Amino acid sequence: MNSWIGKTIEWNFTGSINCIHCGKKTNKSFSQGYCYPCFISLPQTDEGVIRPELNRAHEGISRDMEWSEKNDLIDHYVYLSFTSELKVGVTRHTQIPTRWIDQGAEYAIILAKTPYRQLAGLIEVSLKPFISDKTNWRKMLSGKVEETPELQASKTQFSQLIPAELQKYISPENEVAHIHYPVLKYPEKIKSVNFDTDFNFNGILTGIKGQYLIFEDGNVLNIRKHNGYLMNIKIH
Repeated sequence: MNSWIGKTIEWNFTGSINCIHCGKKTNKSFSQGYCYPCFISLPQTDEGVIRPELNRAHEGISRDMEWSEKNDLIDHYVYLSFTSELKVGVTRHTQIPTRWIDQGAEYAIILAKTPYRQLAGLIEVSLKPFISDKTNWRKMLSGKVEETPELQASKTQFSQLIPAELQKYISPENEVAHIHYPVLKYPEKIKSVNFDTDFNFNGILTGIKGQYLIFEDGNVLNIRKHNGYLMNIKIH
């Protein structure tokens, strides 16, 4: 989509939403793209995905063990990233650097590596009293960031706060990833586009960062939020 930057994009929501898993029409999207039956039954929408510390696949407990063997019972990383500020997060080893790009991280470093999801979640939870696990998306999209931290020093600092029984999972890798985004201009005042209330929108695209498209007038569009929405799009 980089070639769209600088161009006017017209969006028209048809009013049709389809589940991104089963394809059935749904009046409302749950968990970023699913119909309600899929939302309450699929392993990828289970609470243990959103809150890794609650994942119990290693105990043989899952909505779908075959899925969990491929997605939960594999190596996971706990990482530190810098979006608008420093945060901690968890992701599968297959999602590096996709996860960092997805959240708009400008810098990131691997803190720990675990053999399954729940252990990574426990490490993340142990650090939550000291560091956020959420991205301030408005601040991230404003371009107004705090001073960029020394991630290697931050890793040393937070490694010391991990419980003794989990220290063995601290990763020796110290490479800092630096990610650049195609943004010509950050908005001064941010307004969020919501196709649930406004079916039509047009604007000049000035940047792409994380899950968001940034427009010249300060509007931002969260693409992930509108998974499954059938759109008509014109670019000129």
